[in-house]
Amino acid sequence: MPSNDPSLGVRDELRASMKRRSFVELTAVQRAVVDHDARVNNLRISSQTGSGKTVAMGIALADDLIERAAAGAKGPLALLVAPTRELAVQVHRELSWLFEETPLSLVVVTGGANMRRERRALRQRPELVVGTPGRLLDHLRQGTLDLGDARQVVLDEADQMLDMGFRDELDAIVEALPAERRSHLVSATFPSHVRRFADAFQGRAEHLQGTALGEAHEDIDHVAYVVDARQRYEALVNELLMTPDERCLVFVRRRVDAAEVAELLERDGLNAQPLSGELAQAQRTRCLEAFRRGKVRVLVATDVAARGLDIADVGLVVHLDPPSDAANYTHRSGRTGRAGQKGRSLMLVPARGERRARRMLELAKVKARFTAPPTVEEVEAAIRAAAQRRLDAELAALRPDHDLALADRLLAEHEPRELVARLLALSAPVQPTAPRRVRDAARPPRPRAPSKRSHGDESFARFYVTWGRRRGASPKRVLALMCRRGDIAGGDVGRIAVGDHATVVEVAAHVAVDFAERAGARDPRDPHVMIEPYREPRHATAQRTRPPKRRAGKRSRDAAHA
Repeated sequence: MPSNDPSLGVRDELRASMKRRSFVELTAVQRAVVDHDARVNNLRISSQTGSGKTVAMGIALADDLIERAAAGAKGPLALLVAPTRELAVQVHRELSWLFEETPLSLVVVTGGANMRRERRALRQRPELVVGTPGRLLDHLRQGTLDLGDARQVVLDEADQMLDMGFRDELDAIVEALPAERRSHLVSATFPSHVRRFADAFQGRAEHLQGTALGEAHEDIDHVAYVVDARQRYEALVNELLMTPDERCLVFVRRRVDAAEVAELLERDGLNAQPLSGELAQAQRTRCLEAFRRGKVRVLVATDVAARGLDIADVGLVVHLDPPSDAANYTHRSGRTGRAGQKGRSLMLVPARGERRARRMLELAKVKARFTAPPTVEEVEAAIRAAAQRRLDAELAALRPDHDLALADRLLAEHEPRELVARLLALSAPVQPTAPRRVRDAARPPRPRAPSKRSHGDESFARFYVTWGRRRGASPKRVLALMCRRGDIAGGDVGRIAVGDHATVVEVAAHVAVDFAERAGARDPRDPHVMIEPYREPRHATAQRTRPPKRRAGKRSRDAAHA
């Protein structure tokens, strides 16, 4: 094998597949797996989003899977768990082409898919099963999935699965696996709660790292505009006008914002669709397919709805609402600049949030350029430059032999310079809407005083949960419940105070309204647990101070109901 082979060290069957896909070279995380003896240890793989972790995991699994399949072992021989339907389908698609030259068969099982069709596929005993936690657990409980011969399990995007509240499902799936197995974790970030879970799930593990933990893409240009909070939409419009050929993913916090912003963009002639958790699966699939094919240029999404998205050629990510934390920023911005392509991540920072945004980017190890938003004149210049590039490309591709006679006549009738100017005016694309004036709201940096520890920059709303310590509640289990019932991320949950009979939980104010609506509905999985906004008890002020002395034998109304 020549030393300059980009897939040096990869199995021949996989190398043939990679050659057909025109692999130029292995990414850093793929090279780390190849250089390591992946058949020996549990692996903990961390690397930036979109850096080829799925192929890296396929390379790690291949030797054992192919050798056991050749020896006649019955599948499933390995299980790969992904947090969302889209990610599971994407992982199945990636591994299918990678294993195309092998005898391995793969099946994907996800919520929203046809259960009967999945059962038929599982009866064929595929070597590798890819699925989402809930659907895998359904098949295990119905006896249609037997993991008795599985010797490898992979948890993909482990941090997202825990943030989405899948801890109980993961524990149940792991219990169905043999004790003798290799356990792998793949994650873009490894915050402390993920590391604790990884230690319990894997025990000892070899940590393979493509890029430093929490580090964002080198292929992404990180930019921040400090603007008046009321002008963020105008700044978004200007950015879309300046980049007419780029596919764009816009992040907002709430479902209602996704619908509202997409509607405003459509009204301004900018092709956009909302993507939120309330969409039916079929509608969500159609929306994503339209975005992939370029029929929809702008997708306005919530963080929950965008989890697991893997769409090529997203040139621009816009944080219309700021990310909740550094890990959230890494996941969001990782939707662009994938597989070695260049991308831009633009954060529209309200003036009052500039200090928090700078600190968050520092924690994400991102060097972002804080610049003034473009002026109307700069937007118009960028539009003209884009039109010039398109014209140059079209002129280079044209073969105008049949139009030469008309060209000669036009040149004879008009002054050449004036003729070209008129033709350029005729060919200029019609803009869907006019550029907007956006004020630069950045403040001069001030020296930072040593800060005292506080509850954070963000306000919280409190919720009352009818589940306490005597019925098995713990902070971890309550966190998982809140994320699952309210469809929020773990970073949106503050303090959790578990009492004997009930629990009080803080939820970030920016998601509290939607959380209350979703979590307030009864869940058949735990119908006895109600989640509702917290109401201060009567005489709350008195309860926080020393109670007055009372005469013996007399009980107050409060004490009687304590």
